Amino acid sequence: MDDGDHGAPGSTLPDADASLKANAIGFLDALVIGLNSTSPAYSLAAVIGPIVALVGVYAPGVMLASFVPMLLIAAAFYYLNKVDQDCGTTFSWVTRAMGPWAGWLGGWAITMTGVLVIGSLADVAVHFGLLAAGLDGLAANQLVRQGLSVLVILAMTAVCVIGTEMSARLQDVLILAQVFFLLAFAVVALYRVYAGTSTLGGIPPSLSWLNPFGAGGAALTGGLLLGVFIYWGWESAVNLTEEVEDSATAPGKAGIWSTIVLLVTYLSVGYAVVAYAGTQFLAENAGEEEALFAVLAHEVMGGWDWMVLLAVCTSALASTQTTIIPASRTALSMARRHALPHHLAHIHPRFRTPDVSTWWVAAIAIAWYLAVNQISENALLDSLTALSLLIAFYYALTGVACAVYYRRHLLESAHNFLLIGLGPLVGAGLLTWLLVESVGDMSNPANSAGGISWFGLGPPLVIGIGIAVAGFLLMCFWRIRDGRFWQERRSVVDPALVRGRKS
Repeated sequence: MDDGDHGAPGSTLPDADASLKANAIGFLDALVIGLNSTSPAYSLAAVIGPIVALVGVYAPGVMLASFVPMLLIAAAFYYLNKVDQDCGTTFSWVTRAMGPWAGWLGGWAITMTGVLVIGSLADVAVHFGLLAAGLDGLAANQLVRQGLSVLVILAMTAVCVIGTEMSARLQDVLILAQVFFLLAFAVVALYRVYAGTSTLGGIPPSLSWLNPFGAGGAALTGGLLLGVFIYWGWESAVNLTEEVEDSATAPGKAGIWSTIVLLVTYLSVGYAVVAYAGTQFLAENAGEEEALFAVLAHEVMGGWDWMVLLAVCTSALASTQTTIIPASRTALSMARRHALPHHLAHIHPRFRTPDVSTWWVAAIAIAWYLAVNQISENALLDSLTALSLLIAFYYALTGVACAVYYRRHLLESAHNFLLIGLGPLVGAGLLTWLLVESVGDMSNPANSAGGISWFGLGPPLVIGIGIAVAGFLLMCFWRIRDGRFWQERRSVVDPALVRGRKS
């Protein structure tokens, strides 16, 4: 059993009323939120061109290979959630397994991913929404886009605060629209390929495209770095663990199934795009991420291109909302265990949501979005590129924490050894390798957007280092200011949970 109650969710809250609303949503709602957090349509629009530029027709194979570490880390989330249903996920679990210093840094990484990406997602939602409405002139106006993006962030934040049920209902509508539009696009594209009416030099699909090694090892490395990004976000389902029915198992299952549904979606659309457009067109336009998908939509759907544009819009809109969830709930978890200022742990008395931390995440995200847009037109893209460092870091940390936490039970059965120990460690190892590769790639300014140099390094690496240093300094400051969190002891897993005698 645990050797203390410090890890129990809500254990440091002052009273029972100051807790998140239990059983607010079910498994399917959590699954939808996990899917929408990845922003499938936007993710495809952002990476399909660059991946094809690297590996050609083997882009579907790279998407398949990128799925492997995600599934292994999703398993780690599932087994760690079984023993600790804390909305702080990685922060809480790593603290239990590896101590408060590692746990704090894991929580910081999750929170900052939200800050970096929320503004960009809102911007994409506004851009594609205006394009779908035929308002191309407004879509090209930076001032209009930034103003509307801020309004979108504020609106989505309000939805998150008003209630988890309302958030889930909105997500249900957005995912249905997104999946329908994406499947319609894929079906029409493949039909036109086989009918010989492709306007961009189509290629008949082949099962050999699923070979991730077809283009060689170096190309695979670069492709995987991009591939990991398109799966990121599924763990939002687990961040809602305190608000989901059957909280010990349902959120973890939702995370795992999210990655599987994403794999099917990405392979379907990836095949359709490569088959219809061919590798030359996609590679030549790889740098025009948003424009590329808009052109493809028009070429494939003709006058119905608004469907694809609306799919990307709803994708980014949904992800704007769901990305707020892990950042705000991680901040809540950290605050109620005194790892951050305690006012961030405030729960709205009516809606039972973390209102203070949610609005703080939104405010910082808006400030970041507006600030980087003033620096340069490439700064926002560079901040998104820096995301891969934070994502790989906290995913890998979670995989290691799973093996460490269950270390006394890994040899009890083949199931434990493979799924709880070896699998998460392999996933963590792959992500650590990608992290090292990312640092090496970003250190060269020539690889950044526009080839700009900051302090002799690529801007994404400078942003990543800056976030890491800021987090370390803040952690040290808070350790001196309030050291209660650092007095926690590590926990020991309950053997009954490993053997399945508890839910």
